[in-house]
Amino acid sequence: MLLRLPTSVSEAQECLAEGAVPVGGATLVWATWQREGFPELAMSLRKLPQANVIGAERLGAAVLLGQMDGRVPDVLRRAAGTVGTGAVRRAATVGGNLVGSALRCLLPAALVLDARATVLESDGVRETDLAEVVAKRPLLLSLRWPAPLACAYRKLPADAGAPPPLVVASALHAGEAAGGTGYGVRVAARDGYEVFEGSAVHGADPEETLESLRATALGELPAAAWRVVRPQVLDLLARER
Repeated sequence: MLLRLPTSVSEAQECLAEGAVPVGGATLVWATWQREGFPELAMSLRKLPQANVIGAERLGAAVLLGQMDGRVPDVLRRAAGTVGTGAVRRAATVGGNLVGSALRCLLPAALVLDARATVLESDGVRETDLAEVVAKRPLLLSLRWPAPLACAYRKLPADAGAPPPLVVASALHAGEAAGGTGYGVRVAARDGYEVFEGSAVHGADPEETLESLRATALGELPAAAWRVVRPQVLDLLARER
């Protein structure tokens, strides 16, 4: 297997045109390759500047989960910190988790930040939403989002071999990111392998905000999940006062 390490977007585009398989940190594909055979040509973005940025409003797809620190919103940092073991986090990448993993542990956090994805295709770079990233699995270069006022994250404990644990993420936004109104709250929850999300404008009454959230896809969550969602949202809204 030949591994290419492009240092520019145009070079990465050439690799795609040649049929290179994105490898990321290889934590999800190595066992498959050992079982089914290695590709002739693979590509890693670890030398591509656009895929390695870390900041308050942008994150590169080649960033390792273990590199995510106080430079990114707490909801993303905490989500990354719950993935696998320390050894996994030192190898696994943001792009691999969002595009290659069935669990997509970072997805709820990225959704509540209202993140947009920059992807690379054979005909160039474009921006899209996370729904397309999950459905079509393009080559992810980076994420960008509007900085939240506050955010929160919780992942329930789970036994080894048990179903994926419940994950709840939320973020409070203002202005344009809140739909042009004063404040808005976004919530995403992973229940099993499904991710539910919803948003609501926040007025004076937190209970009304919760009812608005229940009217979204989040209303499909079981009562046990809402026992986690409710206090997290109330605590988040209390920070706005």
